[in-house]
Amino acid sequence: MRFAMYAHQHRTRVAVVEEDGTLFPLPGAASLTELLRSGSGLSGLLDAGSAALDVPPGQHVSQVRLLPPLQPSSVRDFVAFEEHVEGVRRSVDGASGVPDQWYAAPTFYFTNPHAVYGPDDAVPMPPGSAVLDYELEVAAVIGREGRDLTPEQARDHIIGYTIFNDWSARDLQSAEMKVGLGPCKGKDTATTLGPYLVTADELDPFRDRDGFLRLALTAEVNGQVIGKDLLSNMSWTFEELVAYASRGTRVVPGDVLGSGTCGNGGCLAELWGLRGEQTPPPLKPGDTVTLTVEGLGSLSNTVTGGSAPVPLPAGRRRTRERP
Repeated sequence: MRFAMYAHQHRTRVAVVEEDGTLFPLPGAASLTELLRSGSGLSGLLDAGSAALDVPPGQHVSQVRLLPPLQPSSVRDFVAFEEHVEGVRRSVDGASGVPDQWYAAPTFYFTNPHAVYGPDDAVPMPPGSAVLDYELEVAAVIGREGRDLTPEQARDHIIGYTIFNDWSARDLQSAEMKVGLGPCKGKDTATTLGPYLVTADELDPFRDRDGFLRLALTAEVNGQVIGKDLLSNMSWTFEELVAYASRGTRVVPGDVLGSGTCGNGGCLAELWGLRGEQTPPPLKPGDTVTLTVEGLGSLSNTVTGGSAPVPLPAGRRRTRERP
């Protein structure tokens, strides 16, 4: 099933979305996030969706404002595509190749769960940035709490998937990562999720014998195709990412785990690194980015002007006196 969050006539609703775009609202449900956190898991969500299909339909998706499908408990973003690592390292920090440590474990960072945008929302330029980039990813959403999971166990903890755009201020990212931490403000302004949460069972027909989801991925800027890849080019399965995320800690309902950016134009910076120049150019206000993932739909956002950075002083060099 496909689930959407939407706003209509000053109300927020959850609905099952049929193939033709018809919405079937879930009675009494105003938040998909709360449904996930109820602990009922995939079976409970499917039961709620089946009950919604037994009542008269509501609006069509074209008649409502789609919202992010959920407000995440946390957002971990992995780096699971080797081709992306190669290109972006060359673009962002001038390095070549893929570090040996990358192959040892599926690296991730935590990004901002309070800066989530939905389908067709305007996405602002990050303050102080002139080099904005999109990143085409798919995210797994956790539906059951777990700790120290094996990959086999982790499959039962993934309730569904959604498209994930990890907007990146490459100039800020390149500067701040010289400190040895980050990314921080380079990734802090916006993450887009949507248009729907597609339940995990819907994607089983795309699963190959090694457990990877063979989904076609396409990125467009202003209607021009910039990148194409397959989700099955990930170096780890989503189950392996979840298992690693749960090592020594918990994953909980509503957690979002991004695949990392795909290769072959999954972001502009990869192409800049390969070509040695910023072609295509960085995103600017007025540009529209559309990400399409087979089985999950399409997600579009238009860049808008952002706010100016609030000035801060440079760090003071201290005397290092001791008490």
